Amino acid sequence: MPSSPPRRTTTRRSPRAAAPPSGVRRAAPPVAPGRPLTAPFAAVFGVLLTAEDVFLAWLVESPEPGWTWDRLVSGVLALAVVALAGAVLVFLGRGRGWLVLALAAAVTALLLLGATVLFAAALGSGELTGWALLLLPGPLGALGLSVRRPIRDWTRPGRGNRPAPPAAHGRGRTRGR
Repeated sequence: MPSSPPRRTTTRRSPRAAAPPSGVRRAAPPVAPGRPLTAPFAAVFGVLLTAEDVFLAWLVESPEPGWTWDRLVSGVLALAVVALAGAVLVFLGRGRGWLVLALAAAVTALLLLGATVLFAAALGSGELTGWALLLLPGPLGALGLSVRRPIRDWTRPGRGNRPAPPAAHGRGRTRGR
């Protein structure tokens, strides 16, 4: 028998953490408290949407006063105001701003698609169809950016962007009793 004591071998450990088992899901990274990077772009597309709505109102405007065209022009201008309000709400992170911007973008996109079908099918005008399709990136960009999760989280109503209520004075008793 050997007279030397048995050697203990130590296993070498890596400074990196071990990989989690394959069935374990990692938690989502914490949300940064600041404005997401896509919020200014959504606001810019909202302003572009407003400009396109004003341009559409200018195109629809008729030199002859009539109640039908006046109502249509005022409706498109009201849609421009809603789009601008949605852009400001998204930029500031106010509650449900993404919904306002998405609604204005969806209605404008539907109006432009309807005009495209009207110009292409009913009137057979390829040039007017091209102009209507050229205006589609504004509403589609605003709609695509406003419905993304960072923008929805940024404009969530209970996000904590409201000022704290004023502190109560005294020891819990109200004055005047």
